[in-house]
Amino acid sequence: MTRVAGIDCGTNSIRLLVADCDPATGDLIELDRRMTIVRLGQGVDKTGRLAPEALERTFAACREYAAVIKELGAEKIRFVATSASRDAENRADFVQGVLDILGVEPEVITGDQEAEFSFTGATRELTAHDHLERPFLVVDIGGGSTEFVVGEEHVRAARSVDIGCVRMTERHLVVDGAVTDPPTPGQIAAIRADIEAALDLAAETVPLAEARTLVGLAGSVTTVAGIALGLPAYDSSAIHHSRIPYEKVREISEHMLTTTHAERAAIPVMHPGRVDVIGAGALVLLAIMDRIGASEVVVSEHDILDGIAWSIA
Repeated sequence: MTRVAGIDCGTNSIRLLVADCDPATGDLIELDRRMTIVRLGQGVDKTGRLAPEALERTFAACREYAAVIKELGAEKIRFVATSASRDAENRADFVQGVLDILGVEPEVITGDQEAEFSFTGATRELTAHDHLERPFLVVDIGGGSTEFVVGEEHVRAARSVDIGCVRMTERHLVVDGAVTDPPTPGQIAAIRADIEAALDLAAETVPLAEARTLVGLAGSVTTVAGIALGLPAYDSSAIHHSRIPYEKVREISEHMLTTTHAERAAIPVMHPGRVDVIGAGALVLLAIMDRIGASEVVVSEHDILDGIAWSIA
């Protein structure tokens, strides 16, 4: 067994997984998995820069994670940074801050690399379930981008497109510095148009129509699953490998786009940092299901973090 620490820093959240991995048996024993909403990508779509307050929130989370990694004695660390830091002019400030705190330099990976990690993390267990039809389409709906990967046991094609829940919210729902609550029909239509254009781009590289099992990753998808399951609190074990029907996703997506901030915040499984962006995230998922004619989405709590951990081991 090798004890490793994987960190995934995205546009909306930063997450840590410390695990014991055995490549020979395929066993991954989770020791600590945690997530902090830091909104690193705050305003990046408009300014092209990481905001000072967003950097400080991220560095505070890094200091917390450094303490956990030290306490658990991880032998190796890999820090992967995704969409927001790819786009930012001042990403050198981000890189230096992480290096000072954790002693490793963040790898600002491409969208294709991000997709590769996500696919490995999401499907390593699923490949043992022969009742699930192949190929898999793995979709990782992040804050700044969404990754699409088609494959069986290995990746066949991948594409990252800029339709994350934070990016769509900031681009279409923020007016005079505040999120429209709830969105207008015109705003929702504008988001949907952006998503459809991005799906056209993804389809140029990834054979979306060939998918037989849709696997959904990340907070927008797991939150929709938690709502669909009627959970009294967020429960990753109940959400992991749950299968949510199309009609339920449509119902929840419409509900998230017609309720107020207070109503969404009162949902038991809703993380406070996701209240304003869940409508856009749920709409991305619904549009994907519409595009490929999926009758359900298989939800995975194992994603890019698990892929990062396996890459270290």
